[in-house]
Amino acid sequence: MPRFGRVLTAMVTPFDSEGCLDLRAVGRLVEHLLATGSDGLVVAGTTGEAPTLSKDEKLELFREVKLVTGDRATVIAGTGSNNTADSIELTRAVEGMGLDGVMLTGPYYNKPSQEGFYQHFRAIAQETSLPVVLYNVPGRTSKNIEAATVLRLAQEMPNVVALKEAGGDFEQITAICAGAPAGFEVYSGEDGLTLPMLAVGCVGVISVASHLAGNKIAEMIRRFEAGEVHEAARMHQELAPLFRACFLPSGNPACVKRGLELIGVPAGGLRLPLVPASEADTQTLRSACAGLGLI
Repeated sequence: MPRFGRVLTAMVTPFDSEGCLDLRAVGRLVEHLLATGSDGLVVAGTTGEAPTLSKDEKLELFREVKLVTGDRATVIAGTGSNNTADSIELTRAVEGMGLDGVMLTGPYYNKPSQEGFYQHFRAIAQETSLPVVLYNVPGRTSKNIEAATVLRLAQEMPNVVALKEAGGDFEQITAICAGAPAGFEVYSGEDGLTLPMLAVGCVGVISVASHLAGNKIAEMIRRFEAGEVHEAARMHQELAPLFRACFLPSGNPACVKRGLELIGVPAGGLRLPLVPASEADTQTLRSACAGLGLI
C-alpha cells in the first residue's frame, strides 16, 4: 500500500446557507468518503475552494477533518499558494495537528521559471517535518513543473515524497516514475487518466469523482494491481461518463457538489466567483450517477 493510500479524495469544503464553514456537514462528508472507498483526504485544495478560504478557516477545517477521521485514513492539508511566505506560514501552523502531510500546488499567476519552482518548494519543504506532496496542474496554474524539477526536489529534499500529476504528459510522467528515488510516489490528478497512469508507474489517484463513486474507483485500481487489466479497463469505461460529468462547463467543484446533492450527501453551495452547476450539467450528472446505480 502506498504511503497515503491508493484512493485519496480531493475533498470539497461544505458551506452553510450563509456561506460559512459547515462543520457538521464536514463530519457527514468525511464519514461518507471513508465509507465509500477513500484511503485518504486532501483538504483545502482546488476542489475545496482554497482560494476563497482564510487562513483561520483552513486551520479550522484541518482540525475538524482530523478530529472526525482519527486514524482511519490519511489527511493531507493543502497549504501551498503562489505566495511562498504565506505558504511557509500556513505549513508551519499545521505542524502538531497530527496530519499526514501537506500538498503544495505550483504557484499560479506568477509563472515562475523552473528554478523559481525549485526554490519555492524547497523553501517550504525545509520549514516542515511533514511529508510534502507536490501538485502539478498546468491547466490551472498556466505553467508546467518539469520532470527535472520534480526529480531534483525528490532527490535533494527527503520529505518531498509524492507528486499529484495533472499535466497529462505521459512522457513526463514516465520520466518521473523512472527517475524518482525509492519511496517517491506519483498519483494521478485526473480521474480519467488514472488507469493509463497506473500502467506507467503511478500508485493511485487524488480524485474528485471519488466523492460519488469511490468504491468503484478503488475496485478498478485493485483489479489492475491484481493483473485483471481487462476488467479494470471495463470499469474505467463504465466510470468514464462520471469522470467527464465532474468537469462539465459548470466546472469543479460546482459539478461534484451538485453530484453530492443528487446522491443525498449535500455539501452546500459555493463561494463566488464560482456559481452552482447549470440545469443542463445537472441533468448530465444525474444520468451519469444513475448509470452507475448511485441514485
